[in-house]
Amino acid sequence: MHIAIAGNIGSGKTTLTQLLSKHYGYQGLYEKTDNNPYINSFYEDMRRWSFNLQIYFLHTRFKQLIDIKNSGADFIQDRTLYEDAYIFAPNLQAMGLMNTRDYDNYLQIFELLLSFLNPPDLLIYLRGDVPSLIRQIQKRGREYENSIRLDYLTSLNDRYERWIAEYEEQIAATGKGKLLVINVEELNFADKPEDLGKVIEKIDAEFNGLF
Repeated sequence: MHIAIAGNIGSGKTTLTQLLSKHYGYQGLYEKTDNNPYINSFYEDMRRWSFNLQIYFLHTRFKQLIDIKNSGADFIQDRTLYEDAYIFAPNLQAMGLMNTRDYDNYLQIFELLLSFLNPPDLLIYLRGDVPSLIRQIQKRGREYENSIRLDYLTSLNDRYERWIAEYEEQIAATGKGKLLVINVEELNFADKPEDLGKVIEKIDAEFNGLF
């Protein structure tokens, strides 16, 4: 079983991955930020380090997926490979922070890696408006996130909504995978056990349709 959790910066992906991994006994796959050699440099100079950062994420996330699939374990993934290619990279390119040559090169690498993977059995999208995302970013206090630009965060949110709409259409057309949308402004699963319970109930309902 492969559950993937998608969402903008500050939406609560890592927290939900931890909570669900504990509840279901699945292995959690987490985004590597603490030892990321490019993340601080990227937020200081996005144009210079955007390609390097995206290639790093692409490589590490793909390796994680291959390793866990080879192990045969059930797992929950904190952020997907799709988000790198369909949201973050094109957003950087559109904002003039990644040149066209690097962007095209990145997409070719992504398409090659994607040919070796299947979509997740269940994709959970954490939807949140920009003010709530900013509050969460400030609350967790990661130093490298202090310089995140508001227009950058807003643009990402817009791309997430377009991608999820396309993903839903893809599921309808192919019959592969499931999609569950969680509004993080309505369900505070991090601090309220009853809200986490509601999320788990929604997931269990989706599981019933997978088997």
